[in-house]
Amino acid sequence: METDHLQKKVEDSGKIPKHVAIIMDGNGRWAMKQGMDRVNGHVEGVNSVRDVLEISTDIGVEHLTIYVFSKENWKRPEFEVNSLMSLLVSTIAKEINSLMERNIKVSLIGEIKDLPEKARRSIIDIISETSNNTGMTLQLAISYSGREEIINAVNSIISSGVDSVTEDEFSKYLYTAELPDPELLIRTGGEFRVSNFLLWQIAYTEFYITDILWPEFTKTDFLKAIHSFQNRERRFGKTSAQVIGNNN
Repeated sequence: METDHLQKKVEDSGKIPKHVAIIMDGNGRWAMKQGMDRVNGHVEGVNSVRDVLEISTDIGVEHLTIYVFSKENWKRPEFEVNSLMSLLVSTIAKEINSLMERNIKVSLIGEIKDLPEKARRSIIDIISETSNNTGMTLQLAISYSGREEIINAVNSIISSGVDSVTEDEFSKYLYTAELPDPELLIRTGGEFRVSNFLLWQIAYTEFYITDILWPEFTKTDFLKAIHSFQNRERRFGKTSAQVIGNNN
């Protein structure tokens, strides 16, 4: 009942962020609290991803970027990394029908060449299978580093022989060239850091931090984040009076 009421309030506002990014933190801590292996937290976290995908498409979010696996995550214990790669493959196999039903298009940012063959093939296949879908874009950040993305963009600019670029032109060299910058970044698990995620793109993004661990994050929690965003004044360096004047 709370979810339905909040969803109506969010939809009635008419101020749905076009692009939401999520740092899904707390899987390992959740599992440890339950007396389980960290990997069990990642497995449980898939349910939260599913819930967020469903409510995002229901309320009209156009782009959703989720931080699946960072470049730094390769430093984790081998067993956990291998388990995460296997979970990625199995989750894609299980969710493809749902993605097609909801008309979701999947894309990737990060270095796909870093992935083991089976995981790499699964990602390529799901991107291909959903390429003609016209609904929400689900952007998976896998083996992703914000700093590396910026460095790659700079090297591409140097290689092209361009002497100087504007901010808009620079953005065209990023992995996210075809997407608007996120308007809202959600981080679960209570940590106050960006963890090398979308460093260029989040310059004016609104942050929503919650202590809720990712496997416990529900549709209602997502709607609370959207509702919080809707009640903020986004000034982009201007004064409140200027913003109010422009909206009148």
